Amino acid sequence: MAPEKPTMNVVFVGHVDHGKSTCVGQLMFQSGTIPENEMKKLTEEAIKQGKPGFEFAYVMDKIKEERERGVTIDLAYQKLITPKRQITIIDAPGHKDFVKNMITGASQADAAFLTIAAKEGVQPQTKEHLWLLRTMGVQQIAVSINKMDTVDYKEEAFNKAKDDVSELLKGVGIDASKTVFLAVSGLKGDNVGKKSENMPWYKGPTILEQLDLFDAPKKPTDLPMRMPVQDVYDITGIGTVPVGKIETGIMKIGQKVIVLPGRSGTGVAGEVKTIEMHHEQLQEAPSGFNVGINVKGVGKKDIARGDVISDAAKPPTIAAEFTAQIAIINHPTVVAVGYTPVFHVHTAQVPCQLIEIVHKIDPTSGQAMEGKVDFLKNGDVAICKFKPIGNLVIEESETNPHMARFAIRDAGATVAAGVCQKVVEKKLG
Repeated sequence: MAPEKPTMNVVFVGHVDHGKSTCVGQLMFQSGTIPENEMKKLTEEAIKQGKPGFEFAYVMDKIKEERERGVTIDLAYQKLITPKRQITIIDAPGHKDFVKNMITGASQADAAFLTIAAKEGVQPQTKEHLWLLRTMGVQQIAVSINKMDTVDYKEEAFNKAKDDVSELLKGVGIDASKTVFLAVSGLKGDNVGKKSENMPWYKGPTILEQLDLFDAPKKPTDLPMRMPVQDVYDITGIGTVPVGKIETGIMKIGQKVIVLPGRSGTGVAGEVKTIEMHHEQLQEAPSGFNVGINVKGVGKKDIARGDVISDAAKPPTIAAEFTAQIAIINHPTVVAVGYTPVFHVHTAQVPCQLIEIVHKIDPTSGQAMEGKVDFLKNGDVAICKFKPIGNLVIEESETNPHMARFAIRDAGATVAAGVCQKVVEKKLG
């Protein structure tokens, strides 16, 4: 049974303490997704923890440790039904050491809300979040200027934040004139689920309305089936259940699949037995669906996060080496040949060594720059060759853009982001 309404994944990102989780919690409450009595319980808990006003954030911050620290650690998913769509909301952490989860979150999203506090405005991490969203292929970004209550709901404060963010959007190649800016107070509930009376000057949509105003994601269903594994569960009575988002193609019951690289590094063959989404059994699931599946012939030892379940007739490539376009976002010094950071590709994390800087790219024209390059520094865009240290499934952006994007992390920070252009395939066996 297919869902009646089209699905869409929306990620909420933003600097720590800028009120993302509160906005999302308020949204769940105002849209009626969270019943009044549950909200009451959370309010009592917030007061007990000495954090009145945090109850909305608690809706998403399920983990006890997060409640005590008041920080979002893991990705939280919530389902929300809007007039036009079924939305899966991903609340991604804004904390520096949690960028890894944010990368995973962004790589699953069709659209994003960037939350900026009206008073604090643009923060150093805001730019990093934008680069990541861009490189992960999130085309649609709405900017929610939050905590308008802290600036007395003044239009000037909203416009100042809007101008600062617009400048930043331009820097990462997003057209600010086509970007929606929302004036919001998550804590007070202004323009979250219903229109605010505190800002008569604001004529834009509420967050809830904006969820239906995003363009429908283009379904990459005509590409071969790919499902990067997010987690693997062992469920009594069912067995091994890999969970993840189907990036491209359509997964069907009875489909012959191959898990790559798999624990062996040469792949594990299997057949899809069951597909489940939100506790509903499906006969097939198109790209965009977050599902849990059971695969005949694939056990707990064969599969892990970072593996890709693929159509056996059209498997993806495991790279011996690959050429990619990368942008250096945030490196403390310079990047030279021999550098071996961790690549985050779909849900995989594999160290890759820089073996050649082919050439730099002029960011204003997109053209190749002449001359030999010995190193790269912040702001540089370049074509480089990398060699994975281990087995990595990555595809060329021409073949499958969804499986070609990556972020590069080192010592707890996102150093660069990029997209794979050419793969030299690893010979298996």
